[in-house]
Amino acid sequence: MVHAAWHSCGSYQVNVSQLEAYRALGARTISVALMDAPAPRPPRGPRWEAYFAASADLPADKRYFCGPSRLAALSPSFLAHAWWRLIHGDQATWLVDLAKLSAPPPGLADEQIDLVHANHYFTLPFVARLLQGRNVPVVVETQDIQARQYILRNQGGFFLPPYATYDDMLSIELEWMRAADLCIHLNEEERAEFALLLPQARHRLVYPAIAPVPCGPGGDRIIIVASDNYGNFVSLRWFLREVAPLAPSVEVEIYGNIDSGVKRLDKSLYESHRALFKGRVDDIGAVYAQAACVLLPTIEGHGLSVKAVEAMASGAPLIATRRAFRGMAIEPDRLGNVILADEAADFAAALREAGRRREEGARGSSDTRRLYDEMFSPAAYARALHEAAAPLLAR
Repeated sequence: MVHAAWHSCGSYQVNVSQLEAYRALGARTISVALMDAPAPRPPRGPRWEAYFAASADLPADKRYFCGPSRLAALSPSFLAHAWWRLIHGDQATWLVDLAKLSAPPPGLADEQIDLVHANHYFTLPFVARLLQGRNVPVVVETQDIQARQYILRNQGGFFLPPYATYDDMLSIELEWMRAADLCIHLNEEERAEFALLLPQARHRLVYPAIAPVPCGPGGDRIIIVASDNYGNFVSLRWFLREVAPLAPSVEVEIYGNIDSGVKRLDKSLYESHRALFKGRVDDIGAVYAQAACVLLPTIEGHGLSVKAVEAMASGAPLIATRRAFRGMAIEPDRLGNVILADEAADFAAALREAGRRREEGARGSSDTRRLYDEMFSPAAYARALHEAAAPLLAR
């Protein structure tokens, strides 16, 4: 499995579940973590140190680490092409060129490889370099249209005109995906979009497995859990600016490394609400188990929300926008422990009510937990992954 060297985010949890599923199916699993920025050779440098510290639970039988060196990224050809594109916002070209610079680490080329599961299109140039024409089936898992994420990310950065467009970056994404034997997508909307964009490719919907969190008895905490990405920043900004002032007596705790994103992108907003941010914790399951209610104030973002599935697995009462359930073929208004609120006033009213009422009791039989077991549990994921991968291995 080839994946970005990311941690403390939804994609990392997807990577963990992939490895667990393949091991449950009897495979020997190899993790190849690809750094998406120039960095010293692993394990040196702050980026690698942070990744190692946060990824000790990655359940691979063997782990390899690689990425572009700082020296290679200073070559005239790379500066003239990749760096020039990046300062104009073309993150698609930037990531592809970084992957091209990344040499397989010692020992990886000697491994017996029967199937490559590549996460995100930008790992595929590295996969091509690794395989060197060997007839090994390659699955690419998209985890959203990345060009869309780049446009969102560019809104929070400084770039020079002429700006890279969505179509420019999408064309690069699609060009690399064409080489894969199968495209796996994490939600129905994504599968439908890519099926139209790449009609000649093979596509399959496989909902990800999200690690279950405890269905605890509940407690006094009203929580938000979010990782540091731009969509989460926009959503949390809406909550702090538009919703929280309408429920001033309700205490909310915000977990995850979103605190660093808010501090970076809107320091005054962070300082105004500094006490709410609890940062990343080692045992987020314990936080869910003690939560009276989980908030999903999602107004931005694309692709399946891993944190929404995680909240569903907890069985706790949820207050959420409809967008939190994007990409799921479900009707959230039929879930008994979910209150839907798309407007700030409605969300605040539900929050005030949650602040007055603390529900306790077994949550394993809640509507959201049952839905999680059927669609997003490790067992459901392993079955779906076997159905997708087995025909490629038998060819």
